[in-house]
Amino acid sequence: MIMIETDKRKCLRCSACVGVCPHTALTLKEHGIECDKEKCVSCGLCKDFCPMGAISVVKE
Repeated sequence: MIMIETDKRKCLRCSACVGVCPHTALTLKEHGIECDKEKCVSCGLCKDFCPMGAISVVKE
């Protein structure tokens, strides 16, 4: 399975990724971005829109 991974050291919690996700799989939480594995289709839009390069698509 392929999922997204967020580097919490780079993430600004700007929610750019949350707003661009067409499947509403991402949520901004106090500790950072949380991905709903049931909704995520690994399209990579969140990765493309992250201004800090904090998101990567990885094999789980």
